[in-house]
Amino acid sequence: MQEKWVVAAKKADFKGIARRFGIDQVTARIIRNREVVGEEAIEQYLHGDLEGLHNPTQMKDIVLAAGLLQEKIKQGKRIRILGDYDIDGVQSVYILYSALERCKARVDYVIPDRIADGYGVNERLVNQAKEDGIDTLLTCDNGIAAFDEIALAKEYGMTVIITDHHEVPYEEMELGERKFKIPPADAVVNPKQHDCPYPFKNLCGAAVAFKLIQVFYRQMGLPDEEAFAYLENAAFATVGDVMDLQGENRILVKEGLKALNHTKNYGMRALAAKNQLPPGAIKSYHIGFVLGPCLNASGRLDTAKRALLMLLAKDEYQAAEYAGELYDLNVSRKELTEQGVRQAKELVEQMGASLDKVLVLYLPDCHESLAGIIAGRIREQYNRPVFVLTKSEDGVKGSGRSIEQYSMYEEMTKCKELFIKYGGHPMAAGLSLPEENVELFRRRLNENTTLTEEDLCRKIVIDVPMPLSYISKELIQELNILEPFGKSNEKPVFADRDIEILSMRILGKNQNVCRMQVKSADSAVLPALYFGETEQFLNFLAQKFGDSALRQSLAGVGSGMTISVVYYPEINRYNGREDIQIVVKNYS
Repeated sequence: MQEKWVVAAKKADFKGIARRFGIDQVTARIIRNREVVGEEAIEQYLHGDLEGLHNPTQMKDIVLAAGLLQEKIKQGKRIRILGDYDIDGVQSVYILYSALERCKARVDYVIPDRIADGYGVNERLVNQAKEDGIDTLLTCDNGIAAFDEIALAKEYGMTVIITDHHEVPYEEMELGERKFKIPPADAVVNPKQHDCPYPFKNLCGAAVAFKLIQVFYRQMGLPDEEAFAYLENAAFATVGDVMDLQGENRILVKEGLKALNHTKNYGMRALAAKNQLPPGAIKSYHIGFVLGPCLNASGRLDTAKRALLMLLAKDEYQAAEYAGELYDLNVSRKELTEQGVRQAKELVEQMGASLDKVLVLYLPDCHESLAGIIAGRIREQYNRPVFVLTKSEDGVKGSGRSIEQYSMYEEMTKCKELFIKYGGHPMAAGLSLPEENVELFRRRLNENTTLTEEDLCRKIVIDVPMPLSYISKELIQELNILEPFGKSNEKPVFADRDIEILSMRILGKNQNVCRMQVKSADSAVLPALYFGETEQFLNFLAQKFGDSALRQSLAGVGSGMTISVVYYPEINRYNGREDIQIVVKNYS
């Protein structure tokens, strides 16, 4: 995999920003690199709080939707929430169900089965609702693409409220104009609608649900603080659904994490405890890579209802039982994922020199719920858009994960006649299609693509070239104000060259940690850690400097080996001591 190191070269008055906000110039540069420009935006980025959230009543149809729910509760009508089986869907259902139940609604919920139902509203679920005497369907994290199914519900005389955040389906007209296809629901709450005046478009489904409950509670005469109890769920889903941590999302997550670390929810507390996360320790990283996957594992290998029941648990014993089950499911999910990743890599390696720019990998026997995770792992390794397809009862299903230069949803729309069903975002998508269309799908995507070799070369963007001698504990602590980290607000990285490796040891159960003592050109000596493909790292050093130099370094004798590194500084706390160390991300 080719790598190109580039330094972010955005211009600003860094001295002035540092002086105005009382921060280091390094921090000022990082903030500019995150496209935060102007005093107001910098102030919000550094100190934004709940006051910075937008007024939910600005969202199209949200007041109407809240009014409809209030009316249905007064009339004693039956309301059914239709959710989704991922983190965002589960948290959305939890917010809406517990809030409506709090207001004495006759409410229940259905989360589609990933394999039996697939994503979103389908005809079976609508027919089931009719049979069950449901008056009102309330969707969350889905519904915007379910035109025919919503039309059927309306034929049956149901009231339908859509809350969603996915792209609105459209038809490309002759002159390139887009004709949007909005389902015929009574209210459609989705900031992605082109005529929705809400100023921030990138909320997740649970954040849209949270906004609806804010308006609904006000109409029901309940205090705003009660609605803010769901902030932690909106934050969890924002990170779990990999939304951009910019603007309003950054505030939602920042404030939501504070709430999550003091949560009263039995299920959340039990899941954190099962993963050995003490109260106060949860960061965005833990949602993305520790807690979130446990919630997702429920919808992948079992039923997402199990994750929802954990969140709805009324005591700590019940919560602990569900948390244990989710934890075990996630362990199984990891094992199956590794197996799928190995098979996918074999398919890619077989392509050799004729590697497609857009990878379409058909793994018939793979558990279909793992397709997205496997696609993400392959994308990370080969830095190109990846679709992983699996065999299902009625053809082929799959998920895709993309790179920034390729909008999956738009590219799929160019060959939509190949699909039974499709939908998603620029960065991720889901689809089903007949098996005979698999090869045609691969060909069409690659014939249509405008991706260049430059697009496929992995770019490592360095925030600041910073000598190791500049690192201080004060700077490391200051960098914490840039959290929460995530998509579009990545953990900053720095670079230095002519770093001499004085000694090194390979550690860890899987021999996947390299601990080094390094010395910079200006004589700063620090411990350094490299996690990951240690064998590849050692091979790189042996090829560049020879086996003898590598052996010397492993024996702790010094070696004369000097490399350039991309790194992140951190404080290592051990036995009451605090020492600065660097974590090496990339090397050359």
